[in-house]
Amino acid sequence: MRGDRLEVMLHLEKTIAEHLSRFLKAPELHWQPADFLPNLSSEDGFDKLRILREESARLPDEILAVLVGDMITEEALPSYATWIATLDGVNTQGEPSTAWGEWNRNWCAEENRHGDLLNKYLYLTGRIDMKKVELSIHHLIKDGGNIETENDPYRTFVYTSFQEIATRISHHSVGKRALSAGADNLYALSRKIAGDEQRHAEAYMFFISKIIEVDASEAVLAIHDMLKKKIIMPAMYMRESGSEVGDAFKKFEVLATRYEIYTPHHYVQIMAHILKRWGIAHLTGLSPAAEKAQQYLCGLPDRYKKIVERFSAKDKKEAENDGPISFNWILPEQKSIDITGLTT
Repeated sequence: MRGDRLEVMLHLEKTIAEHLSRFLKAPELHWQPADFLPNLSSEDGFDKLRILREESARLPDEILAVLVGDMITEEALPSYATWIATLDGVNTQGEPSTAWGEWNRNWCAEENRHGDLLNKYLYLTGRIDMKKVELSIHHLIKDGGNIETENDPYRTFVYTSFQEIATRISHHSVGKRALSAGADNLYALSRKIAGDEQRHAEAYMFFISKIIEVDASEAVLAIHDMLKKKIIMPAMYMRESGSEVGDAFKKFEVLATRYEIYTPHHYVQIMAHILKRWGIAHLTGLSPAAEKAQQYLCGLPDRYKKIVERFSAKDKKEAENDGPISFNWILPEQKSIDITGLTT
């Protein structure tokens, strides 16, 4: 990493420390996965489990598959934690530590609940082949990924600002689908996860705004580099057991677009949002290279929007002619297991 990047990170540490309470909560004040799952040691535990299973039975296989893909993405947290922990200027090893390290450890702890909750929920539905899902998780963590941030905190925080919003949209969209299908349990937990993702996005966008205040030209160049080459999703290497690296992610993307969980239109909206949030169009005193990047960025959302609109109609028509997309994560048919006789 460039020496001036490290200098900026160290310079901003005090500011970040002063604002961490805006974005983080004490564990005891947070929700936990158990808050949204049946307590099988309670008197009404199996009644609640029965309701959860009845609700989940109303979900189409395609939405369930997207939910599994979202869960697998969340479960690859060790990879994401490593990407941030290895940034110069971020000490994540515990006390004494930097404010950046404190953020990363807390962020990881909060994100860890998402995978835990979704994993347990999907297990309890009885509709998922958990062994095959676990193999996909294992493969994704093993295979890793390359988000093309070059170990640069500027690029990394641009990436996480974008990605946290994208993840929030995906969970929120699944929640809306769940509500319309009558799966109230899934709706409630999706809203909670989406809320976390939004708060995390606010934190990462704040980090970039502070970097812009002290190193605007380099920040603009980092934003330009990340958006020009397109933001890559963190689960790009997701696969089913026995398939090639990334095969499952390609199918997952098609389903997410087809059912409007996360689409190219959302991508453009996020791009426009973060550029406006950082006030890119109004920055002055930039270097010649940064001014050129600024001009490019200001016109980028409109260019992407035109491309998306041009191909959306074509893609929709092609999708209507495509056959169903299947995953080995979903059991071939829902097995109706009678749990009415089970008691605590």
